[in-house]
Amino acid sequence: MRKPTLFIALACSVVMSFGFNLSKKIGKLEGEEYQHFMALRVYMDPPNARGERGKDDRKAFFKLKTRPERDEWLKEKGLWERFYKYEPHIRQKISEGDVQIGWDKHMVYMAWGRPYKRQKVAGRNAYRSERFTYRFEVRKDGAHQVWVRNSTDTYQAQKLYIKELIVDDDKVADIRSRDAKW
Repeated sequence: MRKPTLFIALACSVVMSFGFNLSKKIGKLEGEEYQHFMALRVYMDPPNARGERGKDDRKAFFKLKTRPERDEWLKEKGLWERFYKYEPHIRQKISEGDVQIGWDKHMVYMAWGRPYKRQKVAGRNAYRSERFTYRFEVRKDGAHQVWVRNSTDTYQAQKLYIKELIVDDDKVADIRSRDAKW
């Protein structure tokens, strides 16, 4: 009775270790395809009410073998235009994470992902004002990256900081940075 149970447990662990490895798949994308995937992934597998994200859309994207197939999939899902409606120099800034005052909230989402925290802001001269809070860390190699909640990545942060954006009527009106600890 014990041998089949042990065998099943071992088999399950082996199967799980060969599971879907998203970072390896992303690493195989090149140039422009890498840029538009990184920008559009925020719209793939939206979080549920608890903030958890599945991987169904991303798995479907990577099951496609060629770039034209993947590009067509993005078009069918209505994602392609979200990135390619912007001029090339703006798409470059989105890819670099160079968020600027005047950007719409979707440009920010593509550059930095969904905010760590969103809050309504009262008393501003706008129909709707929100504060988007992002957490960042500076790695040993000097690269800045957005901190991701529940990430399985291991970070070697040398510095932590927060960027707060005031978004009035879906446009970035102000950007502020401050040191942080968490």
